[in-house]
Amino acid sequence: MILDIYSFSTLTTYIDKSLHAIMAPWLAVAAELVLIGLLFLAFYALLGLFLVYLERKVCAVMQNRIGPNRVGKWGIFQTVADFIKLVTKELIPIKNADNFLFNLAPFIVIIASFMAMAALPFAKGLQAIDFNIGIFYIIAVSSLGIVGVLIAGWSSNSKYSLIGAMRSGAQIVSYELSVGLSLLAVVVFSGSMQLSTIVESQANGWWIFKGHIPALIAFVIYLIASTAEINRGPFDLAEAESELTAGFHTEYSGIKFAFFFLAEYINMFIVAAIAATLFFGGWMPLHIGHWEAFNRVMDFIPSIIWFFGKTFFIIYLIMWFKWTFPRLRIDQLLKLEWKYLLPLSLLNIVLISFVVLMGWYF
Repeated sequence: MILDIYSFSTLTTYIDKSLHAIMAPWLAVAAELVLIGLLFLAFYALLGLFLVYLERKVCAVMQNRIGPNRVGKWGIFQTVADFIKLVTKELIPIKNADNFLFNLAPFIVIIASFMAMAALPFAKGLQAIDFNIGIFYIIAVSSLGIVGVLIAGWSSNSKYSLIGAMRSGAQIVSYELSVGLSLLAVVVFSGSMQLSTIVESQANGWWIFKGHIPALIAFVIYLIASTAEINRGPFDLAEAESELTAGFHTEYSGIKFAFFFLAEYINMFIVAAIAATLFFGGWMPLHIGHWEAFNRVMDFIPSIIWFFGKTFFIIYLIMWFKWTFPRLRIDQLLKLEWKYLLPLSLLNIVLISFVVLMGWYF
C-alpha cells in the first residue's frame, strides 16, 4: 500500500480550512484560485527556463561539446540571461499586420498550455482539477494552441509566417488523431477518463507492462505523434529555419517571441507528463507482483519524485529524437501519419478492446 506520509492532501486540506476560517466562503475560494494561479505561473516560468537549459546540455552531450558554461556555475543562469534579453528587447511593429490578432496570438498559445497543465496529477493529493473526463479535457484544451499558431501566421502579413502556420495546422490536426487514439487505449484498459482513477488503476503495475504488446504499441505511437504535434524535431517543418526563417513566429520579437518559445517547451513537458501518467503510473511507485520487500522500499520514494522522474525520462527521449533524426519533408510527415500511424492506431484499438473483453491483461 502507498505510504500516506508523502501525500499532499493533508497540506491542501489544511490551507483550505485555514482560509475558510478567516474569510467568507466566496473570498476563501477566490484566494485559493489566486494562490493556485500564482503557483502555476511561477512553476511555468521556472520549468521553461530549466527545460531550455536542459535541452542545450543534452544537445551538447550528443554533439560531443560542452554547452552553456559561462553565466553562473555550469552555465545554469544562461537561460535567465536570455530571458532578460528577450524581455528588454524592442517590440517591433509590423507594417500592415492585424495588430489586435498579432498581439492576441501568443496569449492564446500560452493559455492553452496553462489549461492543459491544470489537470495533471503531479503527486498524491496534488492536482488543481480532477475532472471525470480528464483525458477528454486535455485533448480539447491542448487543441486550442493551433488557433494561436494560425492567427499568428495569418496576422503577421508575411508569406513565411503564413506558410509556417498552414504547415503547423495540417501537422497538428493530422497527428491529433493518433494521439487521441493512443490515449483512448489506456481509457479502454482502465475503464475511466479520470486521471486520478487511471493512476490508481496502476497501483499493482503500470499499463505499459500490464497491457502487454498493445499498450507498448500505443505508447510508441503516442510518443511519435505527440512529438509531431508539438512541432519538435524531426517534425519541426512549421519552424524550418532553412526554408521559412522561423515559421509562424518569424515576425515576433521580444516578450511575444518568448511566449511562443516558452509554450513549446511547456507543451513538451505536458506531453511527457501525460505519457508518464497514463502509461507509467504517474506518481505511482514501481511494484512487482508479490515482491513485498521491494514494493515497500519503492513506497518510501516520494510520489512527486516518481512523477517528475518518469516525466523527465520521456522529455529526454523527445530531445534525443530531435538531435538524432534528420528533418522530414512535409509530404513524408503527412504520409507517416495517414498511411502508417493512423491505420495502426485503429487496429491497435480493436486489438486492445478484444484483449480487455477477454480479460487477457494482468
